[in-house]
Amino acid sequence: MEQIKTENDGCQSDGVQLTCFSEESDGDVLLHFQIIRLRKQIYVWIGCNSASFGHLYAALPTRPSNAVGVTSLIGGSSDNTGFGIARRLVLKTGLNVVLACNLPKNNPMLEASAEKKLLHKLISLGYTKPQI
Repeated sequence: MEQIKTENDGCQSDGVQLTCFSEESDGDVLLHFQIIRLRKQIYVWIGCNSASFGHLYAALPTRPSNAVGVTSLIGGSSDNTGFGIARRLVLKTGLNVVLACNLPKNNPMLEASAEKKLLHKLISLGYTKPQI
């Protein structure tokens, strides 16, 4: 888990915080991340091998049942790469999440690795809910 690029953590204006980083995954695949923290939501882009946008998902907590609603905004329904990540990010952060995911289809190990690296960064930035 080697960090490749430096982070851009200082870009704040009007409550917006931007964080960009890249890390190598298992198998020497370079993963790129961009996190934009807004007031009550986060936007996350995860990319691999190119800077394409990929599939776009919106996920939010529902009340009163504490369930999570997720929908695909851009991308086909046959490829759900990123759907689960968006759902779990809402559960971990309690925030609305917009996730753009450009990861190869049918590679669950890479998707799990990307989610793990993203979650570690969100924890270090203080974006997750306190564990009870």
